[in-house]
Amino acid sequence: MTLVIDLSGRRALVTGAGRGVGEAIARDLALAGASVVVNDLDPERAAATAARLAAEAGDVTAAAFDVTVASAVLEVFETLPRIDILVNNAGNAGMDGWPGLVPFAETSPADWEPFLRVNLYGVMHCTRAALPPMIEAGWGRVITVVSDSARTGDPLMAAYAAAKAGAAGLSRSIAREVGQHGVTVNCIALGTIRIGGKDAPLHPAQEKVVRRYPVSRPGLPDDVSQLVALLASDAGEWITGQTIPVNGGVSTSM
Repeated sequence: MTLVIDLSGRRALVTGAGRGVGEAIARDLALAGASVVVNDLDPERAAATAARLAAEAGDVTAAAFDVTVASAVLEVFETLPRIDILVNNAGNAGMDGWPGLVPFAETSPADWEPFLRVNLYGVMHCTRAALPPMIEAGWGRVITVVSDSARTGDPLMAAYAAAKAGAAGLSRSIAREVGQHGVTVNCIALGTIRIGGKDAPLHPAQEKVVRRYPVSRPGLPDDVSQLVALLASDAGEWITGQTIPVNGGVSTSM
């Protein structure tokens, strides 16, 4: 049997798609035939990425907005045709792409807020805006990129882990609500991903973590984007309410 992922006629929106994992997801969805909207907080980066992907993959446009602002999210969704596939990829992993390693007892609510606003509330805002048209149409996909910290917990990054775990819990609950309407809701939990090419430097803490991986390399954006394309397709219609690790085997699941 040959597995063909065909997203022709579907419209996808990928948040945080101006670079890295989000850009790879947007590219692979477009290559599979979807019309793709590239979101980024930076309008110039969103436009540049959309133009680059349009030249490579087809129907790709840009929409710059801040996922943490509910009114901005709703305004954009109201101007777009129905979104069939929402990928919540925008996230805040802290300075230099790595949460500050601080004992929880030494943090304050001001320290937690940036992680919660993007990693949890941003997911809530976009999912809430996308769901009603999906339910009405009887078909939809919501895929949220979280972290392996959401599954296992990591010391010294409790607020980040909590925000990502919150997004995973939200997704499980929504999956139970909307499955009867033909809408699936899943998460992908990432280990360390190398952004910027195979030779791009990692944060020193990431280098230390990667040495524990059974598959002895960091992940790459393409390791994530191909699974997203599968979950977004008709081939993924019986997968919902799951958090699927893509992490080189550093943690395992039953």
